[in-house]
Amino acid sequence: MAEPLPAALGPLLRAARERLAAAGVADPALDARLIVEHFSGTTRTHAIAEPGQTIGPSALLAVEAALRRRVAGEPVHRILGFREFYGLRLSLSPETLEPRPDTETLVDAILPFAKATAERLGECRILDLGTGTGAIALALLSAVPASVASGVDISSGALSTATLNAQDLGFDRRFQALHSNWFEKVSGRYHVIAANPPYIPSEEIGNLQDEVRDFDPRRALDGGVDGLDPYRVIAREAERFLEAQGKVAVEIGYTQKDEITGIFAAAGYRLVEARRDLGGNDRVLVFER
Repeated sequence: MAEPLPAALGPLLRAARERLAAAGVADPALDARLIVEHFSGTTRTHAIAEPGQTIGPSALLAVEAALRRRVAGEPVHRILGFREFYGLRLSLSPETLEPRPDTETLVDAILPFAKATAERLGECRILDLGTGTGAIALALLSAVPASVASGVDISSGALSTATLNAQDLGFDRRFQALHSNWFEKVSGRYHVIAANPPYIPSEEIGNLQDEVRDFDPRRALDGGVDGLDPYRVIAREAERFLEAQGKVAVEIGYTQKDEITGIFAAAGYRLVEARRDLGGNDRVLVFER
């Protein structure tokens, strides 16, 4: 049985860190701080300036429950219910992939084109396929005030979460959620078509980190037998929805660059940019016709 948590902020942070470290959590100091700050309503400044600050019983119970969930393997941001992405706070739900820093590489890659398009034409229309939390679309809306976006997902639960995030950020007038299996219900043309599609080969799902395999929705991970099925759909169908000088930007698995470039080349696209993520792995490809 775990020791009762101390009610003073400084000792509480230490106890939380020690408990997570003993359970083998990868970054116990960070996760302990995120949990304690969130459920106690404190900040790093409080911990430094007022380590003796008393934390009330209900907050201690919430911290205790969160620590147990983390020790059991649940990702810290699932426990908190939100994650920061591109400086935006996005709510999560069981139906959404947890947006990760690697996906910010996709936003970085397409942002200059989106800005230039908005300056030239007075608007930039964005289609985000498999929108999930809305992360890619909402990051671009945040950075390009003259842009509008449609977020497509096959999961109605994901679309509810994306819509909520758009409302919370004040982008609901520029964001439309669309329930569609890829392009099935899509209409109109877009300057940017972006996607972080499922790209894990089906038989490799079981080998993923527990936190991904057990808590991210499977259909947001499973890319078919070779992990490339969604790219075939996008390469085959995007042309009907792409403006003449538009661009298609996709996140990829780090070993998939050549195969995906080949799929798009066969459909009449050329690779205009390839970007690596923070770990130096191939992560984003940008195509045009």
